[in-house]
Amino acid sequence: MYELISIDPKVCHGQACIRGTRIPVYQIARMLANGDTIEELLADYPSLERKDILACLDHAAALTEEQVTPIQALAGVV
Repeated sequence: MYELISIDPKVCHGQACIRGTRIPVYQIARMLANGDTIEELLADYPSLERKDILACLDHAAALTEEQVTPIQALAGVV
């Protein structure tokens, strides 16, 4: 995954992008969450390959593992 995702402060303000593009990971993840299919994304972004889109999902999943905060702590409930 990490060879397909890049973070460069000079590209898209340092947001994670698909390597060699200015397509942010969040954009691909959000489009999938809103119902776009991988096939539609590949048609809309001909420079991408299936592995690029899967790397975006893998990167997003890895970010959710970074820190676990109990919901009660977020709501101020102890």
